[in-house]
Amino acid sequence: MYRVSFSKRVLGLPFTITSVVVQSARNSERALRAAQLKFMRWSRIPHWRVRADKAEIEQLGSAPGS
Repeated sequence: MYRVSFSKRVLGLPFTITSVVVQSARNSERALRAAQLKFMRWSRIPHWRVRADKAEIEQLGSAPGS
């Protein structure tokens, strides 16, 4: 399980836009891509960088059953 936090720098300070929890992914790269796609769908934007400058991924632990 991973949490991906999207943030934007405003006047030099980072502000978290949103965080997406990915329940199941083979690795961190796939979790990042899944979170990017979710963020783009929720925001109805063509690319996640339209709203955020940075995406940080954090492993939360193992998904149940893995």
